[in-house]
Amino acid sequence: MIEQRIQQQFFDSADLLYQAAESLARPIAEAATALVGAITGGAKVMACGCGPAASLAPHFAGAMVGRFERERPPLAAMALSSDAAPTPQGGGERVFAQQVQALGQPGDVLLLLEASGDDAEVALAAVRAAQDKEMTVVAVVGQGAAVWRETLVDTDVLVAVPAERSARIVELQLLILHCLCDAVDLQLMGEQDT
Repeated sequence: MIEQRIQQQFFDSADLLYQAAESLARPIAEAATALVGAITGGAKVMACGCGPAASLAPHFAGAMVGRFERERPPLAAMALSSDAAPTPQGGGERVFAQQVQALGQPGDVLLLLEASGDDAEVALAAVRAAQDKEMTVVAVVGQGAAVWRETLVDTDVLVAVPAERSARIVELQLLILHCLCDAVDLQLMGEQDT
């Protein structure tokens, strides 16, 4: 019984990956272009993750500053912290927004990861702060894509994961981040010799 359930988890994940490959290729490519544009223009990428996606932001920033799969110079990226010292003015929903206000500059990119829809207020506050700073927003989100289509502007990029379960959304978000790292390395350094 439990083995069948475990196998079903693998099958569900594989089905989602297969179904999403075609629909997400273009927005992921657009997101990679936005990241490369910021980095080559002397700006930085600020990543934040809400709820179940919180651990993905430091993973992404580490791959940008350190390395993904090959050696290259460090790239300007940072993960915003949900542990930012005292509760921000305006409550916990402004935890990322205040960091964006303090550290963001025009031309920077805010890479936002939101999986469950439970942290929409936190995510929306961060996006509004980034837009006020004339930053580009790359939103890699799960549920509630309609809200994001209304909130984001033409220069922003929406990567809407076509899944309902938070676990599946986070799995696909991790793959999307790896695709972004690979695409950035490809655009900055060309094909890798094997």
